[in-house]
Amino acid sequence: SQAAKMKLKHNINPVLLQLINFIVLVYSFITYIPWYIFSGSRQAIAKAKQVKAKPVNNKPGGAYRSVNSLHCLASVLYPGCDTLDKVFKYAKTKYKDKKLLGTREILKEEDEIQPSGKVFKKVILGKYTWLSYEDVYIKAVNFGNGLAVLGQQPKTNIAIFCETRAEWMIAAQACFMCNYQLVTLYATLGGPAIVHGLNETEVTTIITSKELMQTKLKEIVSQVPRLRHIITVDGKPTTWSEFPKGVIVHTMASVQAMGAKADTGNKQQARPVPSDIAVIMYTSGSTGVPKGVMISHCNIIAGITGMAERIPNLGEKDIYIGYLPLAHVLELSAELVCLSHGCCIGYSSPQTLADQSSKIKKGSKGDVTTLKPTLMAAVPEIMDRIYKNVMNKVNEMTSFQRNLFILAYNYKMEQISKGYTTPLCDSLIFRKVRMLLGGKIRILLCGGAPLSAATQRFMNICFCCPVGQGYGLTESAGAGTITEVWDYTTGRVGAPLVCCEIKLMNWEEGGYYNTDKPYPRGEILIGGQNVTVGYYKNEVRTKKDFSVDENGQRWLHTGDIGEFHQDGCLKIIDRKKDLVKLQAGEYVSLGKVEAALKNLPLVDNICAYASSFHSYVIGFVVPNQKELAELARKKGFKGTWEEICNSPEMEKEVLKVLAEAAMAANLEKFEIPVKIRLSPDPWTPETGLVTDAFKLKRKELTAYYQMDIDRMYGK
Repeated sequence: SQAAKMKLKHNINPVLLQLINFIVLVYSFITYIPWYIFSGSRQAIAKAKQVKAKPVNNKPGGAYRSVNSLHCLASVLYPGCDTLDKVFKYAKTKYKDKKLLGTREILKEEDEIQPSGKVFKKVILGKYTWLSYEDVYIKAVNFGNGLAVLGQQPKTNIAIFCETRAEWMIAAQACFMCNYQLVTLYATLGGPAIVHGLNETEVTTIITSKELMQTKLKEIVSQVPRLRHIITVDGKPTTWSEFPKGVIVHTMASVQAMGAKADTGNKQQARPVPSDIAVIMYTSGSTGVPKGVMISHCNIIAGITGMAERIPNLGEKDIYIGYLPLAHVLELSAELVCLSHGCCIGYSSPQTLADQSSKIKKGSKGDVTTLKPTLMAAVPEIMDRIYKNVMNKVNEMTSFQRNLFILAYNYKMEQISKGYTTPLCDSLIFRKVRMLLGGKIRILLCGGAPLSAATQRFMNICFCCPVGQGYGLTESAGAGTITEVWDYTTGRVGAPLVCCEIKLMNWEEGGYYNTDKPYPRGEILIGGQNVTVGYYKNEVRTKKDFSVDENGQRWLHTGDIGEFHQDGCLKIIDRKKDLVKLQAGEYVSLGKVEAALKNLPLVDNICAYASSFHSYVIGFVVPNQKELAELARKKGFKGTWEEICNSPEMEKEVLKVLAEAAMAANLEKFEIPVKIRLSPDPWTPETGLVTDAFKLKRKELTAYYQMDIDRMYGK
């Protein structure tokens, strides 16, 4: 079974193991009856077995809908709240004095010199200080009015280029109220991509932070001729003579002060209608220049309606930790779900998230320890990192501790796959691991890319909570599917949300048909109110990726290949762009090869590459420094990190490890990489080789490693 494959290996004496198994059996027998009577898990097991979505008709390729929205798709959270400003006003009235947005104060900043001579900035942070729903509402109203004083007109574009923080959400709410179209750009985008986004949308005002203004904007302002106003969210920056004439720098506080004094008598006509554009979200794009996705008010509301339905008991007791880029549809949707349900949002960053994070001074507390969130969203890259770090710690334990952990892990995996809980293991063995994320997480939401079964199961076991794996695109306002909390199967993304329907379209080239047995397969098409308006100033691409059927229903052609299981849950099995035909005619799915190999302790990241002019697959690998250094030591290879990575001898050793893992994952012989290049440098969004959600940018990686590709193919 899949669970047996994911079990950890121990080295316990067989006789002792038999004894332990007998004790566990007796314990399970004694505790089963009280558990069965008092636990709510019986209902959860029953729910897990239920059908979650059904096709609306019996024709091949018929759309699947959630059983909770078979006759009518959901599109509105609260009656009459059909635009985002109305949703916030409703929440403000209902939750008036309740905490909404929290930020930690910086108590102290200091430079720490590393053994290598590099200087790392470290911070000591205080408690969270909070703004209530009413506070945020007033700040947003004043900011919106202040922007009007600066000349911002309804239905015109305004850009935000800023890290995830409370001011980002305040600025966004101001724009939703005043019907300004918010252009969002990732804080890690490169110069040319930022220039492209700002010029294409013809913005005259940009909202940013002091740091981004000094590091990114300063160099490109001269290439954005229409720019008139720069607003910094965190106080007055030092003024530069280098700024072009005609560009004025304001602080957010000064714009809010203007808005508080402004006469807003004739403001009513500026309110948005549901079809108005709320956000033009530039996707970091795994191919080519970023595209601006036009998302309307009704698109976002439909999307967050669908998402909220999948989170049981969502409400005022929940605390969400916000640290992913708000310019990403996953984070923006998650925060809007929280804001509309009375939850509080505490802000963080990847550098200050945990006690061990890179910017947190040793001995002081990271954000999760201080905030103790109940809800958290993560991209697979972050979950994979947590998984590897914990497993490395397990390997460093004494033999007794390691075997105890492994026995508990394997026991809990068996119980989870049957739908049972393990309160004793949770409190005795996994409590310490759970504390890494604050100890109170009740649901982890995962999106942005596929999550491996091993990582998903690890998070279930060690953090004692369900992982809601979701599937959605910027083009579908982030909504598509999310697994239900009592569904503990792995590798699937759940049933369609109540706001949308999903059908599978035949893809002949890849050999996927919606008449396939046992499961219908094909390209995933998403339909519903959450499907966006299209790409900004790109009619050609809009026509290619979107279609409208005879009933006026809008459909997004995702380019992903899926299959529907009997209970109506979707599994992503391939991607049209990732399929390459080898010289001999075999099709290789690059994503499948990467998924089989990227969870190895030796691999931090991997990109498979294949060419139709050649008969074999090659790969670029970012190795784990600790693991590769240890492998080099065992093989007697001495040298610097660069020398180890550039060594043909070490390439062969790593290839052996990859080949073993590939065979264990049942890859075909032609799918296993034959040659690799070890990269001494990690791939980060700053290098331009991966997106903000850490998805591979194949085109850029191919260009970057072109000489290596030529070498590996013997040119």
